[in-house]
Amino acid sequence: MRVTVIGAGVLGTMHAWHAVQRGHEVVHLEREAEARGASVRNFGLIWVSGRASGPELETALRARELWERIGRDVPELGFRPNGSLTVLRTEAERAVAAEAAARPDADVRGFTLLDAAEARALNPALRGDFLGALWCARDAAVEPRTAQRALRARLLASGRYTFLGGREARELVGGTAVRDDHGEVHHGDAVVLCTGAWLGGLVRELVPDLPVRRVRLQMMQTDPLGEALTTSVADGDSFRYYPGFAGPGLDALNAGQPQHPTAADHRMQLLMVQRSDGGLTIGDTHEYDQPFGFDVVEDPYSYLAGVVEGLLGRPLPPIRRRWAGVYAQCTDTTRVVHRQQVQDGAWLVTGPGGRGMTCSPAIAEATADAIGL
Repeated sequence: MRVTVIGAGVLGTMHAWHAVQRGHEVVHLEREAEARGASVRNFGLIWVSGRASGPELETALRARELWERIGRDVPELGFRPNGSLTVLRTEAERAVAAEAAARPDADVRGFTLLDAAEARALNPALRGDFLGALWCARDAAVEPRTAQRALRARLLASGRYTFLGGREARELVGGTAVRDDHGEVHHGDAVVLCTGAWLGGLVRELVPDLPVRRVRLQMMQTDPLGEALTTSVADGDSFRYYPGFAGPGLDALNAGQPQHPTAADHRMQLLMVQRSDGGLTIGDTHEYDQPFGFDVVEDPYSYLAGVVEGLLGRPLPPIRRRWAGVYAQCTDTTRVVHRQQVQDGAWLVTGPGGRGMTCSPAIAEATADAIGL
């Protein structure tokens, strides 16, 4: 078969990957020269720990398995099974972690409750004051700024893959042919649209009432830390944003421990991972009301810098980059992704939300199975 994939972010690239791996030919269209959206503006986290039991956790676990397999084939992804520590600074946060570590699926998630000394043994860079940490051995990371390029290089080597950057898909012609903004028509047997947060244009024409919203976030990256941050790191506020931690402990945390005003105003959690150059990627915020601001504001960055310095017990390296990104999320946040056949032979796949980087290999595998690739 000949498959046309629209959108070269991580979700579109993984759809191309599975099609080529199954012996098919792929023509890959991207409206930019290369992906510039949420797929390169994220942490690169493969985040299993807080996923909701059921389809979301199952998808994340399958994706984690696939990421490791693909990482062996494409070392340039920078895949590393570094795990994560959610650092606990209060008794209320420790109660949430203890509850999670005692659940029947704790082994599946890789949960272990650690005291402060055990956490520092795993990640010696954490020299600040805290009570302990929730260790998740299943979590991992890749390099988001280069992952799509690394995968594309391997796809090109197959001889069955064509990448066309700077091509915006304008029309589906006869179901499985795509006309781009250069006037060229790309014929094939199937079309998969993975346009991320770009929900206008052709997507709006095909699905006027798409049950997907856009979410904006802010992040930053530092100069090299000068030492290894051996695990990814989260703070206790992250419990509030991941459904896998729901329960009496989280209810008590929400009732008795309000977020810092800045964190509450910007719907924040701390997530932090070290890049291959030694710098730290730190975030993030959540903004849901559109139109989004065109600028980034300083308060969240200052707040997160203070949290990180408290955990590291040292000043943060200078900030090298600040940015905002926008991703697409199903309005029903319990859904892993919105997958819809929009015409005979054509499917739209979008809306994985903040789990897009984590779940993309498994989402693409499921699409390939569903459309008979």
